[in-house]
Amino acid sequence: MIATLIIIFIALCVALALTTVDRGKPRMFARAARLVVIAATVAAFGYWFFQRSFAGLREDALSVQVINRLPQPMDFYSIRVNKDGNLAKHLGVIHPDYYRIEYFNMEDSDEFWLVGFLGNDRVAYFSQHRVLNKNEDQLVEVNNYINQSQKLSTKAARQIAELQATNVREAIWVTLDLLLLFLNTVLFLRRKAK
Repeated sequence: MIATLIIIFIALCVALALTTVDRGKPRMFARAARLVVIAATVAAFGYWFFQRSFAGLREDALSVQVINRLPQPMDFYSIRVNKDGNLAKHLGVIHPDYYRIEYFNMEDSDEFWLVGFLGNDRVAYFSQHRVLNKNEDQLVEVNNYINQSQKLSTKAARQIAELQATNVREAIWVTLDLLLLFLNTVLFLRRKAK
């Protein structure tokens, strides 16, 4: 995804540079190119936001409900164990006596891990869950601070740190792209009004 965001960034920079062309036939070409870049970027971000928003809502997805019964909020992550590699996902901070429902695509997997953090990097909860029946939804109540496997929780913490670093890099590129998209759109519409 980061490679796509970098390509969008370069295209928006080129479109921004084309705003300086304002005479003759090159101006018409520059306006058309800017319009194509702006429209393609809006379409790409629209598709990306839609895909991220409704990724878990599938007909055959496994529903997992995580309930926090501990006296303090915890930051939960899930890791689906796959043959090709584990897939980490941030479930969010769950406050005491609240729950979160997530939907997992378990086609290539039959196990997921649940990791709870207190603070930034302290694993306070780790559990493994085998999915024997993929048609039966899962309910996980977190009642105590348990770490079922120190070795696996260390591996999970590394994968979650990688996910967080990737999310930060992705957020930076998305922010830059959206700022450039806004600037390009405003300049395009302002010039059109003249």
